[in-house]
Amino acid sequence: MNEGKPPPSGAADEARAIAKVPTGIEGVDQILHGGLPEGRLTLVVGGPGTGKTVFGLEFLYRGALAGQPGMFISFEERGEAVRENAATFGWDLAAEEQAGRFYLLEAHVDPETVVSGSFSLKALLALVEAQAKAMGARRVVFDAIDVLLRLFEDPKRERRELYVLNDWLAERGMSVVLTAKTGTDAEALRYAFLDYMANTVITLDQRVDGQRSTRRLRVVKYRGSGFSRNEHPYIIGETGLALLPVSGVELGYQALGPMVPSGIEELDAMLGGGYRRGSAVLISGTSGTGKTILVASFARAAASRGEKVLYIDFEESEAMLVGSVASAGVDLRPALEAGLLRVQATAAESVGVEEHLINAHRLFDAFAPDHVILDAASSSDRLGGAQAAYAYLVRLINLCRNYGRTLLMPNQLSGMESSEAVSGLGISSLVDGVVFLRQHENNGEITRTLLVLKARGAAHSNQAREFRITGSGIAILPPYIGEAGIVTGIARQQQEAREAAEDRRLVRQIAAKEAEIAHLDASLSAQAAVMHASIEQMRAELEALRIEQEERTRGRQVRLGIRLTERAGGKTGDV
Repeated sequence: MNEGKPPPSGAADEARAIAKVPTGIEGVDQILHGGLPEGRLTLVVGGPGTGKTVFGLEFLYRGALAGQPGMFISFEERGEAVRENAATFGWDLAAEEQAGRFYLLEAHVDPETVVSGSFSLKALLALVEAQAKAMGARRVVFDAIDVLLRLFEDPKRERRELYVLNDWLAERGMSVVLTAKTGTDAEALRYAFLDYMANTVITLDQRVDGQRSTRRLRVVKYRGSGFSRNEHPYIIGETGLALLPVSGVELGYQALGPMVPSGIEELDAMLGGGYRRGSAVLISGTSGTGKTILVASFARAAASRGEKVLYIDFEESEAMLVGSVASAGVDLRPALEAGLLRVQATAAESVGVEEHLINAHRLFDAFAPDHVILDAASSSDRLGGAQAAYAYLVRLINLCRNYGRTLLMPNQLSGMESSEAVSGLGISSLVDGVVFLRQHENNGEITRTLLVLKARGAAHSNQAREFRITGSGIAILPPYIGEAGIVTGIARQQQEAREAAEDRRLVRQIAAKEAEIAHLDASLSAQAAVMHASIEQMRAELEALRIEQEERTRGRQVRLGIRLTERAGGKTGDV
């Protein structure tokens, strides 16, 4: 698998220092820093059911498909059984045999022959060499070499025959895999010398924890090369052996990308623009708070932009998901029909952590989603307990980051949990964003509020907002703050009604006061007009009096002049 990252530091130099043969097994070449050593011996040991034969057979089959012929020498299983088992993985060995790229040899040895001393490994090796030359094979697998060794009752003879095999392989430069059982301490001790003889040693084991079993692979040694020293859980799936290297979970991913719309405009504003591309976001809340509707709105919006969304559903089937969110006005059918939305509905407890992760990894490669939704993160607890859930979520988060995928994870909380315990899974510090949904019972009514607790790299709102699930999606209401804080639901409606009534009362009082003022103003204007008319009349009367006064003054002056004239004339006559 391609982890979306370069190989570990120094891997390139090691690849030049020693030639390697890719196994073609999913995830194995990555932890081997390129593959098995070319022309050298690799030992694969493990207990029953760990997949030793599958490992060797797949090594040859993948090589044959790549045009590199190989030989499988079986000391335990019959050839027909090997072919039938291979067919369960979709491997057509018969076709590769006909093409001359695969050869299966049943090397069953008669115990009597071994006891009598007439058996020699050299005869078998001569047959292998002849066939290898005929088909140009450079890959050889000796399966269940321990079955052959158990026929030798003399430990010295066991070692002598193995050294013969080792020398023969070294001289011919073949890339050889030996498989052997080490199911008990006695077997492990008996064949411990094989570890020293081989250039590379890989151990496979199977552990049972409760009702679940986990297979693990570990590279014990690798001469001339570096390798991943971790234990790596693996599965034997429908197409063969596969593992997701733990070494791939490293802190080397890129910085968060630009904003991606959530599908709800008001939520984008609260988030500071939307979710950051490549971020991991937890959508936490109790049952019924609208977590699935919120992420379905995101999926619909992303598909409308032509972006792909992988929806991993641990809760319900695709049909149930589509139907449940359709009632809230979120129609996912167009996205499904356009191939932009893929729903992977799987019960969490159906397979183990590794198989879930590997299936997700394969979908990443095949579907190439831009975004991933895990519904719900809380359901991962059914993978095998809290530790398994934590391991799964941590690796899924890092897997998405390595690929640059946005990851939304609805997470159901119990009624006792609060915003201080937004995950209940111990991953709060690993995620980049947290949207917390709450519901409250007030006056016999359920109201819902949304709060952005965390939005890494964005200036997000710190205000709780009431929202409603309507027939056309989630509607986030404008903030409403009363004297005692944020008011929601019936209390909000009652407060709004009281304020509306108060507003109407004030409007009426203002209108009445305005009318009173207008009336007084009109009265004042009327009185002013009367007074103005009175003043004008008085002015007219005053003017008339003044004229009369002037006329009387002029009359007196005229009469005075006449008398003076008369007096002057009388005096003249007397003289």
